Amino acid sequence: MYFATLISLLPLLASAAVVNKRADSDVGSTTSDVYPPTGTSVNSAVFPGESKVGYPGVTVTGVEPAAIQTAASYPSNDGQSSSYPLVVDQPEDNPSEDIDITKYWGNLSPWYSVPSSSYGLNETSPLAPEGCSVTQVHLLYRHGARYPTSGAAPSTFAAKLANATKQNGGFKASGEIDFLNSWTYKLGAELLTPFGRLQNFELGVSFRQQYGHLLNNFTETSTIPVFRTESQDRMVKTAENFAAGMFGVPEYMDQVNIEIMIEASGVNNTGAPYETCTNSNVPSRGSIGSTAASKFAVNAFNGTIERLQGQIQGVNFTSTDMIAMLQLCSYETDALGYSSFCKLFTKEDFENYEYYYDLSFYYNNGAGSPVAAAQGKGFLSEFVARFTQTAPIADNSVNSTLDNDKTYFPLNQSIYADATHEVILLDTFTALNLSALFSSGPLPVDKRTKSSFKASQVVPFATHLTIQKLSCSDTSPSDQIRFILNDAVLPIDQSYPGCQYNKDGLCSFDTVVSALQKRVAEIDWAYDCHGNYTATPGNDYNGRAPR
Repeated sequence: MYFATLISLLPLLASAAVVNKRADSDVGSTTSDVYPPTGTSVNSAVFPGESKVGYPGVTVTGVEPAAIQTAASYPSNDGQSSSYPLVVDQPEDNPSEDIDITKYWGNLSPWYSVPSSSYGLNETSPLAPEGCSVTQVHLLYRHGARYPTSGAAPSTFAAKLANATKQNGGFKASGEIDFLNSWTYKLGAELLTPFGRLQNFELGVSFRQQYGHLLNNFTETSTIPVFRTESQDRMVKTAENFAAGMFGVPEYMDQVNIEIMIEASGVNNTGAPYETCTNSNVPSRGSIGSTAASKFAVNAFNGTIERLQGQIQGVNFTSTDMIAMLQLCSYETDALGYSSFCKLFTKEDFENYEYYYDLSFYYNNGAGSPVAAAQGKGFLSEFVARFTQTAPIADNSVNSTLDNDKTYFPLNQSIYADATHEVILLDTFTALNLSALFSSGPLPVDKRTKSSFKASQVVPFATHLTIQKLSCSDTSPSDQIRFILNDAVLPIDQSYPGCQYNKDGLCSFDTVVSALQKRVAEIDWAYDCHGNYTATPGNDYNGRAPR
């Protein structure tokens, strides 16, 4: 059924990419160190733009930010913050300490560099190890900061306050929350914020700085890279901003093909597999993390509820409201540059907020999920295909129609870049069996505990996984591979049989590819996504459905 739907949309899918005009024939010389290659061109009918592809999703614009008159202080670009030019307060009970509360926001955190020591590698960095050179790079990255999704908790909270103003004379707030008396909801829905655009642009700039030499491959073969994204507006803008950062403006329009894959119900899309994986949103299967997180939150904010409830009449606060207000702290900061909600919460509140997201993502899309590996199987299969330069095995987890066409799925690029959503990134990490992310085991659902898994480190706004293929003079064989997540090099000796501990996270390329091929074979998309079973939080399913 899903392939039938895909085939029915083939005219759009087969042309799902941003138009690239031909490169000027007089650009640079023909030597191997010049990009773009001379005389390259693409067919605009093959790579049309966003307006022709369609399926943009929700596109609601919010109120323009005015942080110059609403923020508590002026942002300083001192190199100490990952969130410039945003302004954030200190926790309510720690005004004198220097705590970066943005690192407690789970998937709503701005991405930040994570040290490799967080995963046990204390003597390495993303730099190529001595004696090694990077010969190929694969980037899987998330869009930058966005407005809330439609119907999310912040808008529900705003509606609750609006309804309260219509009943019994309205509500009256004082003290810390007196700003609620005049507060209005200013956020849009789903689109990138200005800060989100900056994040993806900066990612493109840094990627060009680090891997620009790999463009020589395209010059030598007189080709232009194909980068991919989905049709939701924020996803298209994400890929365009990344490309603009990497290639410049307006040069990127001539120097990269941005393939737009349709994201819509029933369409088989590697970057949005939840559209065809029906168990994804079943409470007893794909969304057990959401249930676990909500259960944890019920008693996690009792002290703050009591404190804030004493400062308002006409509204009764609940744990759901606390999560909504914490999300408003995150979303308003990302969208408007500053939020008065942040200063209402204690350090413990932010720690509980962080754990709320850890639970949700661990059990919805991580090792504790029964559907995560199936949903990540598409990208896993495509990575293996690119590693081996063979088309992916036909399966409902991949866009087999596009992936069998080298125009849309080239197999010989030295640089790949795919944009997707954070849930799919984590699904893919689970499918890749990057076990270092989950090394401390299942998260307790009844109390906060220290864990190797932190959503803010793994799935923040603009998160990115970089897979480096390297040629090393001091190893045998010379071809090596390693995985880098938000600048943290991940150890893979526990992930793949045959890999030994290596201080730089290296393992033989062939050994890893063989292990990944076996992983592809063991993931049962049909059963995990469509089978009848029950999963419960508290287990490590390795992303697979229980039998």
